[in-house]
Amino acid sequence: MPTDIKRILYATDLSDNATYALGHAIEMAKRYDARITVLHVIDKTMESSQVILFSYLSQEQLGEDLQKRIDHFTEEINHRLKKVIDRQFGGDPESAGIVTSIEVCRGYPADEILKKADALQCNAIVMGTHGKGIVKQAFFGSVAKRVLRRVRKPVFIIPLPEEEGGQGF
Repeated sequence: MPTDIKRILYATDLSDNATYALGHAIEMAKRYDARITVLHVIDKTMESSQVILFSYLSQEQLGEDLQKRIDHFTEEINHRLKKVIDRQFGGDPESAGIVTSIEVCRGYPADEILKKADALQCNAIVMGTHGKGIVKQAFFGSVAKRVLRRVRKPVFIIPLPEEEGGQGF
């Protein structure tokens, strides 16, 4: 029996490919009359790096810095969303309304993607993957690989086509 897709988690690392994959997520949402939550995970700094930061910055300063980064990434996602909708969907307001929320959090990307997909009761996950040459075959994308190993719902991995490489969004 086909999955009834009503909620899509679109995970982005804000790379060109992730932005390209956003167009696919919107197309899928339109096809299934679904809604999208956009998720960007700020990768946790290695514990040894945190110890160094704690010795120079107060907990308050670290919290302020994290909030600034969250605000910056949220603004960047909104900017890219508008560009994709203008570029691929002619500025269609219906396409803009498909994205119901943008979430930026800190953690380990694969873990946070899986947690959010479950917490938000998403029926599918869409994410891009990147890599070049030999690396492309050997390194599918560590986050994508970790998600695929542990997930129990459909995951759509969107590769960046050759013609899109380097153009940026």
